[in-house]
Amino acid sequence: MFNIVLFEPEIPPNTGNIIRLASNSGCRLHLIEPLGFSLDEKSLRRAGLDYHQYSSLQTHASWQSFLETIQAGRIFAFSTKGKKNYSEMNYQAGDFLLFGPETRGLPEAIRNTGEINAVLTIPMQDHSRSLNLSNAVSIVVYEAWRQTGFAESALQ
Repeated sequence: MFNIVLFEPEIPPNTGNIIRLASNSGCRLHLIEPLGFSLDEKSLRRAGLDYHQYSSLQTHASWQSFLETIQAGRIFAFSTKGKKNYSEMNYQAGDFLLFGPETRGLPEAIRNTGEINAVLTIPMQDHSRSLNLSNAVSIVVYEAWRQTGFAESALQ
């Protein structure tokens, strides 16, 4: 399946929703510290930590630690600064789908690192600034999963 990667997430309910998404879609979730919350916060639990038992969650002390820990796989970064539409990518099981913090987005230093295979964007109206993080992750995960024929799901 896919790997969802949250770089320095800040808002507990977003991460809780993404934990639930990861559980329901069979994705692994990677959280890159520092986090803007504690993993045992009540709001995080209410939003999805109760799904933690059904999902694969791993924390990493830093971006470098994350890179040293992961196995081979393509890393796609998602940003309003991306030039290619997220739906134009051909996703494969094992891909890493990288999203930045809610208030800042992915830093340029991460977007431009050699480990990133492509920086992709989700189209929005010109006057829009950004999507909610958990909504953006959901859009991308379900497109990637759709492309693989909803592999490993009850629909097969």
